[in-house]
Amino acid sequence: MKAQNPDGSAETVRLWSLTEETAVETGDDDSLVIVTWWREHDLHHVPGAVRDSLHRMALGPVSMANLAAAAGSGPPGLDEVLDRLTGAVVHSLALTDGRGPIVSAVPARQAPRFRVAELGMDRPVKLSRFAAFRSADGTLVLESPLAGYRVLLTDVSSVRVATALAAATTPRGVAAATGVPPHITADVLAYLVAAGVVLVADAEAEFAEDHDPELAAWCHDDLMFHTRSRTWQRTGEPPATGRDPASGGPPIVKRGSGGPVVPLARPDVAELTAGGPALAALQEADHHCPAFSGRTLTGEQIGEFLFRSARVRSVGPGHLPGGLSHEASQRPYFSVAGLYELEIYLTVNRCSGLVRGIHHYDPLDHALTLVNDDEEDVAQMLDMAMIAGGGRHRPSALLNVTARVARTGWVLGSAAYATTLMHVGALQQTLYLNARAMGLDAHALPVDAADRVDRALKLEWPAEVGVGECALDFPD
Repeated sequence: MKAQNPDGSAETVRLWSLTEETAVETGDDDSLVIVTWWREHDLHHVPGAVRDSLHRMALGPVSMANLAAAAGSGPPGLDEVLDRLTGAVVHSLALTDGRGPIVSAVPARQAPRFRVAELGMDRPVKLSRFAAFRSADGTLVLESPLAGYRVLLTDVSSVRVATALAAATTPRGVAAATGVPPHITADVLAYLVAAGVVLVADAEAEFAEDHDPELAAWCHDDLMFHTRSRTWQRTGEPPATGRDPASGGPPIVKRGSGGPVVPLARPDVAELTAGGPALAALQEADHHCPAFSGRTLTGEQIGEFLFRSARVRSVGPGHLPGGLSHEASQRPYFSVAGLYELEIYLTVNRCSGLVRGIHHYDPLDHALTLVNDDEEDVAQMLDMAMIAGGGRHRPSALLNVTARVARTGWVLGSAAYATTLMHVGALQQTLYLNARAMGLDAHALPVDAADRVDRALKLEWPAEVGVGECALDFPD
């Protein structure tokens, strides 16, 4: 594409390149091996001009006109090869002033399609309501969970165009509002539309996204979280923790808060496994809404409950994909690769043998450490549980589940938080079943915590964050 420039400003030119992680390897004959983020491509009988073009694209953005000039009449078959590599092809738009791309569309999926169409200057356009801006490595990034590409806005002109689209407007209106020449505005908008972050109105001046019943059920945050946590795609973000994978990750348990430590009772494992109700009977029992009894738990019951549900049974080496190794543990509930990033804090209300306050559970030593005995904080935690449970009484005890993000983030990347939520579900089911086996009730609660939990538990946010709550009491 070369835009007309009636005002004498620079023209635009389309550029192609391969993503940074893509490697092009030439075989002994006319074959190519192209390794992308998504997969490996083995190509045979590739013309020399195509091989040369791909090697040039691996070095940085080039125009198709330059590739054609280098190959004489143009590299036959290059279009076919690029069609197979859509998840590795970056589409950029530059000006003929030699200063490099002003906007680039980087693949966010394995096989996206980038089709640039001319936009009329009076055709309504606007940002998708799912689109969001963020910064990465000094560049403004525009992305959407619905889009096949992540857009890098690398020049003030493209930034002005993209940020003028909060409400429906036209290319002509954007040019007038931003001062960007109309031909540049139109071409930048065409790239944003092709990338999937900007919408074009239909003949009735309506946007399909606004009337899509399937999208109506989603908000931006949930859909972005879903798409980012269900893929191993690269998003331009730095590593979640900055931790060297060879280090083996953070320690298996959180230690050393410095408060008074209370060892908990350890029941006999043989007795636990020999008796008690069958799993099927526990699973068939009806779930019901929490109704806190007002009765007092015992320290022995707390000890048995945590021993059954969350103690560290053993510690040993764990192995992850890619040959990474780390220190892993085994506990009664499931965790991917034995990572076990979850921590448990116990707020004691009515429990003989334990001090009223907020305690951290050490699953390795099976002990409680007092972290906060401030009555106002304790009362606030218990009140939140009472309100969430819809009752008139505070529970006998409240468990707060937190996650040490670095424990999973160093290896799972963008999938770390979704994995944590899966682990919370596994832990909650284990808490529920063990409570029922002991004649108790463990209820997950939808607590509106805000930052109150972080303060009360003395968490170092965002290194450790609250991810769930569970009330422990007797059946009413």
